[in-house]
Amino acid sequence: MRIQPIKTHVISPGEPILNIIDHYFPTILENSILAITSKIVSLCQNRIIPKNTVLDKNELVYQEADLFLDQKYSGKYGMQITIKNNILIPNAGIDESNGNDVYILYPQDVQAEAVKIWHHLRQRNGNKPVGVLITDSHTTPLRQGVIGIGLAWCGFNAQINYIGKPDLFNRSLKVTKVNVLDSLAVSAVFMMGEGNEATPFVLIDDIDRIAFQDYPTTEEEVNFINISIEDDLYAPLLQSVSWQKC
Repeated sequence: MRIQPIKTHVISPGEPILNIIDHYFPTILENSILAITSKIVSLCQNRIIPKNTVLDKNELVYQEADLFLDQKYSGKYGMQITIKNNILIPNAGIDESNGNDVYILYPQDVQAEAVKIWHHLRQRNGNKPVGVLITDSHTTPLRQGVIGIGLAWCGFNAQINYIGKPDLFNRSLKVTKVNVLDSLAVSAVFMMGEGNEATPFVLIDDIDRIAFQDYPTTEEEVNFINISIEDDLYAPLLQSVSWQKC
């Protein structure tokens, strides 16, 4: 697998994302995946709020979150524990890094944005198989540091299902699935960096085991990769607290 980060200018709020992509990617190889940090998508959507207009950041977090915990659970780092887009994430994904004195919110309808970009690339490149992956940085419980996670995708199968297939000793696998979406996001986010690298795009190609698709991601596929709190392996922890809605 080859992963190539692409350096860009400093993206300004409101810039058309398709124009940016066309500028830095006049051609994209067949069977490639274009990974895009969600922060750039947010900036292009003008999903920003000047800090001086926000009296209480916690209230902004609660408004943006799908579910949140009471502030007493904010812990030593003062971050709110929330669920946004079926992802357990601090502060509903609101970010201050690489923003010019603004809060950067999660993109609006991020899955639709991935599909829009995928359609554009397909039409521009003769309907050749390509993929789009929108990423974010993410923390992992009991580990220091951030890794990548996929917020949305289009053009490839985001999961490999091993259930019912044999292992090396012909034992039938019962629960194993490979999360292709987040596996690719980890590599992409690592190459993008977290500081002043200015590499919000990564082109991934020479990829084995990726099944490209000639149709946009379906609602069924999105639902299939998500899991409810009740069915999650960590349900005993997630259900031990009282989640709230704004």
